[in-house]
Amino acid sequence: MTRLDLSLYLVTDTRQATDAGHDLVDLAVAAARGGVTAVQVREKDAAAAGFLDTVVRLAEALPDEVALLVNDRVDVYLAARRAFPRGFADRAHGVHVGQSDLPAPVVRELISADAVLGLSAATPAQLAEAASSPARIDYVGIGALHVTQTKKDAPAPLGHARFAELAASVAVPSVAIGGVTVADLPRLRAAGAAGAAVVSAVCAAADPASAARDLRRAWEVGE
Repeated sequence: MTRLDLSLYLVTDTRQATDAGHDLVDLAVAAARGGVTAVQVREKDAAAAGFLDTVVRLAEALPDEVALLVNDRVDVYLAARRAFPRGFADRAHGVHVGQSDLPAPVVRELISADAVLGLSAATPAQLAEAASSPARIDYVGIGALHVTQTKKDAPAPLGHARFAELAASVAVPSVAIGGVTVADLPRLRAAGAAGAAVVSAVCAAADPASAARDLRRAWEVGE
């Protein structure tokens, strides 16, 4: 990965992928062919061993230019690094944490200076804290944009106008998440988003590669 490209950011959901008839790793690889630039492995209900296996399989299967991030589980990320003698940073790229997870400065110390660190934020206070954090935060995930069923504790939906206000208030690159569909992408890019995170739009799709291509084209309309 020569640079961090957050423009089309897939957050995994094994249940949706399975219900649609897909193996999660195959789905993510197909989505990358269609234009996904980052994959976050979010497996809230997975045991540590299964989560680790998924991360390692994805690290081996995804193209090097696609960022691979581990949601919440810093322990899984650190364990996975040991699977690759040449360094896990060459195959996966960091961690995304939420407001109730380990504090960002602690996570930064654990994952090293060269790893990517993303943080979920939904309020001006949370964004201000992210911007002033002594730890380098590489991007913030702002949401929920719309009502979403894929995250049980998602905040109230922001809508496009409020997302744009929050994104403009912080110098850290912002990624919109929460019920994002292909129709949202041109408006998000025009509003200054660094990227859009999708779950159902790809994980529940009959053809993940085609769904990703549609999303990529919609993102490019916002140029």
